[in-house]
This record gives sequence, C-alpha cells and structure tokens, in this order.
Amino acid sequence: MRPVSSWGRLEAPPHDIVELTDRGAVAAALARGPGIAYGMGRSYGDACLNPGGVLWRTAGLDRLISFDPATGRLVCEAGVVLRDIQRLMIPRGWGLPVVPGTQFVTVGGAIANDVHGKNHHVVGSFGEHVRRLRLMRSDGQAIECGPDQRPDLFAATVAGLGLTGVIVEVELQLRPSGGPWLEAETVAFRGLADFFSLSDESEAGWEHTVSWIDCTSGSDLRGLFMRARPAAGRSGKPWRERTRRVPLTPPVSMVNRLSLKPFNALYHALGQRRTGVQVVHYEPFLFPLDSVLDWNRLYGPMGFFQYQSVVPRAAGLAATREMLDAISQSGEGSFLAVLKTFGERPPAGLLSFPREGVTLALDFRHSRALPALFARLDEIVRAAGGRLYPAKDARMPRALYEATYPNLPAFAAHRDRGMSSGMSRRLMGS
Repeated sequence: MRPVSSWGRLEAPPHDIVELTDRGAVAAALARGPGIAYGMGRSYGDACLNPGGVLWRTAGLDRLISFDPATGRLVCEAGVVLRDIQRLMIPRGWGLPVVPGTQFVTVGGAIANDVHGKNHHVVGSFGEHVRRLRLMRSDGQAIECGPDQRPDLFAATVAGLGLTGVIVEVELQLRPSGGPWLEAETVAFRGLADFFSLSDESEAGWEHTVSWIDCTSGSDLRGLFMRARPAAGRSGKPWRERTRRVPLTPPVSMVNRLSLKPFNALYHALGQRRTGVQVVHYEPFLFPLDSVLDWNRLYGPMGFFQYQSVVPRAAGLAATREMLDAISQSGEGSFLAVLKTFGERPPAGLLSFPREGVTLALDFRHSRALPALFARLDEIVRAAGGRLYPAKDARMPRALYEATYPNLPAFAAHRDRGMSSGMSRRLMGS
C-alpha cells in the first residue's frame, strides 16, 4: 500500500497500486478490484482516488497504435498524455480539437471527465471527438463502443468518472492544424457587463476565449480578457520550453489573506502591459501553469480546493455577481480566478459538466471559513440552475449532485460495480 494524492493534495490515503502496461493483460488486473483507473492524477479531489483500495495506474498504457495522415484518425492507448500527441502531431499538420488547461492529462482521463478547453463555443468538449473506445469491464468483457456503436454505454463512459470500466484503447478524430502559432490579444476590462460584452463580441472571430479576474477587486471588478485564433501562416519569436519547479512544500500556504491582494494587483499590472495583439506559441497561451511544475505545493501541507461552477447564461450575470460578492464577504479569495462562457452544444456524455452558460473557477486554500462559503456558493449555483465540475470537486454534497445531474438514473444502468472511487462512494453511495 502506498500513499497517493490527487492534484488538490488534500489527502494522501494508502492505495494498492496495480501498474497497467499491457492492454492484453488488463482483464486479469481488474480481478484485483474493486478499484478505479488513475492516469496523471490531475483531478483535484477524489474522483481518481480509492482510499484503502486498488488503483489501476494507466500511465504505462502509452502507445500510439496507428495514425491515418489522410483523415487525421489516431488510435492510441488510454495512458497516452495529451502533450505528447500535440508535440508529435502538430508538426504533421494535425492536432487535438480540445485540450484542457493542462497538457498533463491522459486520453483516458480526458474522456472520463469529458474535459473542455478555451474553445468550447467552437468545438465542444473532448468526448465529441472520440470515434471509438475499447472498454474493459470487471467481469472480463472487452466492449467496443462509440457514437454509432453501443451509444448508450459510450454516453455513460464519456464523463463517467471511470465508473463504467477501464478504457484501454481509443480512436480520436484530430483536426487540421496550421502550426503551433496563435494570434492572441489581451484586453483589460472593468465589470461583469464588460466581460459578457467581450465574450459575445469575440466568439464569432476568436477560437479561444478566457478571462482572469481579480476576485479581490470587489464591486469594481477588473480583469483581463484573453482571446486567440490560429495565426494563419504567421510565426512568432522562436519559442522553447522553460519550466520552473516549486521544489518543496512550504510549512504554511503561500496563498493567504496577506498575499492575495498584492498578487492580484501585480498580475493585473503585468497583464495590462501585455495588451494588444501578438503572435504566440500555443503552449504558454493554452497551458500557462504547466511552466511551473508542482505549483500545487504553494498551498502548503493541507492542500487546496477548487470550486468550478457553470450556470445558464440567462442567470449568468446575477449569479456570478452574487458568487463574487459572497467570496469577497468571506475574506477568502483566489490567485487563479477564471471566468469563461460555454457554447450551446448538446453534451457528449450523460454526466458531462459543460452546458450553455458561464463558468467560474477559483482555487481556495484550506481554511475554516470554507464550509460556510461553499454552502453559500452551492445555494447560488443550485438556484440558478447550474452545476459543479466533478473533476475539480472534493466536497460537493450528494444532494446537490443528484439535483443538478438529472441523467444519473440513466447512467446508473451502465455502472460497472467493480469500479469504485472516493467520489463515487461520496456522491453515489458505492
């Protein structure tokens, strides 16, 4: 038994870790269950943990099986990391349509959480671009499914949090890529009305849109709206990867009430200096935090929570303002407060998080004030008809999950009872 934590580092319970390296031997490994698949561990809470039980570690299932350069169809194992696909395929004229805010995610994890990117209004979520997958069930069955083959099981597996079986092989539809360069622009704004105006104005002409907001700025909200699109044959300054590492975990959180306001003020000032249009490499724009390895250590030994919600666009302005007011009144806040709109697209999975509306994501240090704050935020989200993102969650009440994910009964019919996680026991009872 070895201690394992997720990205939020809230706990590191012991697990019986089974390394998967041969997709032909997965069926035998599943006899060790019940358990849950564990890729790169980038879920923030307990979706990828199984305290006291089995974890099937999929990082060894990292082979590319086939690629058709004429159609962009890639077949690979589920443990392949998105960064490796991008770096291999973009020079060949293809790329992943959807990537989340970090490249350090496996293909299987991207499907299990139906991840989204900064371009949801253009291409939707990751699951929309999966053409086929092979699912290994705990009873030894290997099942092929996709949008046109066992679509019911496929819809349960996309965003299914690993609870329908272990994904071992995937066929992805890549999209043509003109290269690694993006034409990007940063626009400073004031107030939520300005944010929504920029979002509406940008969606037609810009593929990637996202904003950072200073959640300590109160009623006079300030932020930086960032948008980008393929650079159409243009290239920027030569780029090479530069990474730093947080070398150790400080004894207390570096994110606290004393540091929040100065950091947010500094980040806003630096962002204002970058306003205007420039050509940039896709990696620093799409994955800004990936250049700081182990940045989650900054929150100290008690870890941190992320709270990410989505509420319908009709309620978006009022609900977002109400949430920001509640955060301000609590005295808590976030270095990394992100606000973005989602497009109006049908969900890829029964339990997919994205829906038409506005999503707000914030990181919070572990503190005694959080239970009351989260309870208030939960009330606002539920009243607005929204939901929380399980991939980022570590404490959502079961009643809120059941009320905001109406497809849970349909999903339950496809559960593999040999799959269990800390999250499934907390939110589904098993």
